[in-house]
Amino acid sequence: MTDTAPRPDSTIPDRPSLEGLEEKWDGVWSEQELYAFDPETTRDQVFSVDTPPPTASGSLHIGHVFGYSQADMIVRYQRMRGKNVFYPLGWDDNGLPTERRAQNYYGVRCDPTLPYDPDFTPPQEGGSNKSAKAANQLPISRRNFIELCEQLTTLDEKSFEEVFRTLGLSVDWKHSYQTINARSRATSQRAFLENLEAGQAYQSEAPTMWDVTYRTAVAQAEQEDRDREGAYHRIGFTRTAAGAGEDATVYIETTRPELLPACVALVAHPDDERYQGLFGTTVTSPLFGVEVPVLAHPLAQPDKGAGIAMICTFGDANDVTWWRELSLPTRSVVGRDGRFLPEAPWITTAEGQAAYAELAGLTVFSAQKRVVEMVTESGDLVGEPTKISHPVKFYENGDKPLEFVTSRQWYLTNGGRDTSEGGLRDELIARGEELTWHPAYMESRYRNWVEGLTGDWLISRQRFYGVPFPVWYAVGADGETDYDTVLTPSVEALPIDPTIDVPRGYTESQRHQPGGFVADPDILDTWATSSLSPQLAGGWIDEDGDLFDKVYPMDLRPQGHDIIRTWLFSTIVRSHLQQDALPWKHASINGWILDPDRKKMSKSKGNVVTPLGLLQQHGSDGVRYWAGRARQGVDTAFDEGQMKIGRRLAIKILNASKFALGFGAAPADPAGRLAADPAVVTDPLDRALLAQLATVVEQATAAYEDMDYARGLEVAEPFFWAFCDDYIELVKERAHGNSPDGEAGAASARAALAITLEVLLRLFAPVVVFATEEVWSWWRGGSVHTQAWPEAAPLREAAAGQDAALVDTVAQAAITLRRIKSDAKVSQKTPILSVTVVAPQAALAHLEAAADDLTALGRIEQLELAVGEGEEILTRDVELGEPPVKQPRNQG
Repeated sequence: MTDTAPRPDSTIPDRPSLEGLEEKWDGVWSEQELYAFDPETTRDQVFSVDTPPPTASGSLHIGHVFGYSQADMIVRYQRMRGKNVFYPLGWDDNGLPTERRAQNYYGVRCDPTLPYDPDFTPPQEGGSNKSAKAANQLPISRRNFIELCEQLTTLDEKSFEEVFRTLGLSVDWKHSYQTINARSRATSQRAFLENLEAGQAYQSEAPTMWDVTYRTAVAQAEQEDRDREGAYHRIGFTRTAAGAGEDATVYIETTRPELLPACVALVAHPDDERYQGLFGTTVTSPLFGVEVPVLAHPLAQPDKGAGIAMICTFGDANDVTWWRELSLPTRSVVGRDGRFLPEAPWITTAEGQAAYAELAGLTVFSAQKRVVEMVTESGDLVGEPTKISHPVKFYENGDKPLEFVTSRQWYLTNGGRDTSEGGLRDELIARGEELTWHPAYMESRYRNWVEGLTGDWLISRQRFYGVPFPVWYAVGADGETDYDTVLTPSVEALPIDPTIDVPRGYTESQRHQPGGFVADPDILDTWATSSLSPQLAGGWIDEDGDLFDKVYPMDLRPQGHDIIRTWLFSTIVRSHLQQDALPWKHASINGWILDPDRKKMSKSKGNVVTPLGLLQQHGSDGVRYWAGRARQGVDTAFDEGQMKIGRRLAIKILNASKFALGFGAAPADPAGRLAADPAVVTDPLDRALLAQLATVVEQATAAYEDMDYARGLEVAEPFFWAFCDDYIELVKERAHGNSPDGEAGAASARAALAITLEVLLRLFAPVVVFATEEVWSWWRGGSVHTQAWPEAAPLREAAAGQDAALVDTVAQAAITLRRIKSDAKVSQKTPILSVTVVAPQAALAHLEAAADDLTALGRIEQLELAVGEGEEILTRDVELGEPPVKQPRNQG
């Protein structure tokens, strides 16, 4: 342990400043590889973190800084506790946001029918309003498009890394990964092939939620409800064989009249008395003249609309359920582009075909408008439509309602269809119970999501930039694709692109030929790759597997609560299926950042704040402080006021440390447990300070052990301000040797200052990373971030049983004495000729023990102590001396 004097190669600056500290210390940490993971380790020595890989598209926003700062606080604490920290950072490169950004940035769009151009140069670099429109984008081959996406994500990742370095994340940059590079593609494809072999991945041609803008299937986890205006339309169906005296018309009420040509049945609740005579009969649809059955099903709601509904293929999830459970035919009218298909062969009457011809090629919106006009003209619409507002399903990144489109897709089992007792759903719920959640109540969000699943995980996407499905299909002699004959590569051949590579036993000339093969054109959902982030970061597919064994299962997954249903759940699913284990032991969940209107900040809403300007304005320590004050799981207002407070704290750490270190060196601790020799701490006030500090250390340690960084900061900060405002002011004369105790009193104060300052630097180090490192460099060796976390026991020993309450008592008296002069509007340097301090009996012993420090602080010539009746510390019989004469400024 070095002594407390500044190191010979380091100097305390005359004017400490936060400016430039981020660049200075990031450079030092990088050069020294301070945060590098040591591979020579055992699993029990490791603390491994599965960090969320941000989407490498565009720019980071303040929410990233918020969540990553909080995770870094937990990580830094664990490192100071002696853990060998594995803290990688990934980049989520693939997916729709990257495609959209590449299209706009380069002015291109993908056309997979075009050939690859090895000499292609994009028409522009840098987006514009013009290039954002599809009509102005140059069509290019899929391979050329993917190359541009890779090129752009590389640029974005560099800018992201710059922000994270400025923020002071203690990431091991040598272990960063991408979700689209060769290693990640091989990992994702191998996991899929293992799922396929185990029967956990399967194909199905079925109705799928579809975004008509992006022309891709959308999984349940990517959908969101948005309130939209609509209307109920009361429309009559004609009974095929109405009896005498029976009403020949059956009325339904629908918000989707445009789906009349897709109607396959009417359905009512089996107990609904109104429709008992209709069950088993048929009715004919208006306009299109298609005969459909009337059926019973318990999902029908008697109190909704007319109590009888038309089943169309497909208008909503209920239609899908009825279609499946009642074995109804498929009559799809909406294509993948969101327009009505050119033909509806089940419509056989001339009038029906003519009516449908008016809809062919129209958008859903236009078709609805035309159908309403048609049923109005025909008299099949009864009364005026009743306007309503109702939730409509949207893709989270889309701007048009989702439609159900029948298509062939890949699925992965996730418990959505396995509801049997002890089945996969129950197993995944048990995994959630096994995980330690911070805060604990977030487990219920996970459980609710799993219990609410309505189907398996749809993992295929009709996009271009992503991990390709590593499969081909055999083509029969008749030229028809045989989807039941799936051709797969060897694991050693991964990664592969089936649109470029050829399956074993075939040649390129057999592609798309009878007796040959075709490639699966789809890519894996981006979550299907990022859900393997523990496996990607840990090197699951590496031949030796040494790293993976040392870091997996990981210790911590930090993330936002909004992606519990996507990223957290999907990662648990993959680890459960691949490794039969939880992917991590703990999950730390952060909240959203809210704008002034209390709405979530997000790129899609256009209300985000980019972080670089804030980091420059308030300093990274100030921004980290704001993040550190937020509780886990709690949505937090964007508050620059908190950042300003954090900046003031960082500046105070610099200035108070400079002041405290200016009193001179303290003798070193022979045992090396503290910053100075505790044996020389003899003054009661100094010992009381260390007793109080021991409690702070205990409370902060307990908080960080529970991964509660906010509580750790909440405990340390008030003590620090009291240390600066009260204790230092009380002991500074004694620390300079100006007290009746002479050198013994000075040595005691200097040792207490050194011990306290060093402990505080360690307590603040996880949050205020740059200011604490700067101060540490003035007087200590190494880095504060690789020091041991402070222990309470040596402080308790140094306090020698002294009552910690003495500090607060003396601080209250000091405040009372200062108030005398402030009330008199005179300088604090004004002497007090005499004063009586009145205090409760229990406080008198404390004041007597610190009487010399109080008289020095107040410049008191005669101090009397007396017992008071109340609990407050008061003063009486005050006589002030003459204020000091101001010295004229040096004119020379």
